[in-house]
Amino acid sequence: MSDLVPTPSQTVGPFFHFALAYEGGGQLVPGHHPDAVVLHGTVFDGSGAAVPDALIEIWQADDTGEVPQGLGSLDRDPTVFTGFGRAATTRAGTYLFTTVRPAVGFVTLAVFARGLSHHLFTRAYLADTDDSLLGSLPADRRGTLLATPEGPSSYRFDIRLQGDGETVFLEYP
Repeated sequence: MSDLVPTPSQTVGPFFHFALAYEGGGQLVPGHHPDAVVLHGTVFDGSGAAVPDALIEIWQADDTGEVPQGLGSLDRDPTVFTGFGRAATTRAGTYLFTTVRPAVGFVTLAVFARGLSHHLFTRAYLADTDDSLLGSLPADRRGTLLATPEGPSSYRFDIRLQGDGETVFLEYP
């Protein structure tokens, strides 16, 4: 049996809309929450086409900087902020989360899409903050992690998987 060698990873998807999305997954707080902000955008492939069957997960601290430790992410309770959300992209490749502005200035995202051997991690900064990761990037790459304000409580964060303006992706051990 020692002659067996590991095979390459299988690519993931495109089964996300059927297996992983759940009702209310993108709504970490209700839209009427006094501190609600919307984080939305489009996922683009290497040729600039929208990806209609990706899945985005977010994890974040709350508005005091604490990382929630409670249960309840998959069974939404509008009175409990869990810091976790999951949203599938639409046919137009768009996603949307209703959440709170994290005190640490960024939201961590994972991107699952067909053709990827492993999911990708990135961050969406809601403001150009004094952050060691953001500060370590060249100016032209730093912009790929900055969400664009679209009003007082809405931020656009497009994710480019490859090509011009490719989003900076992070490696976690």
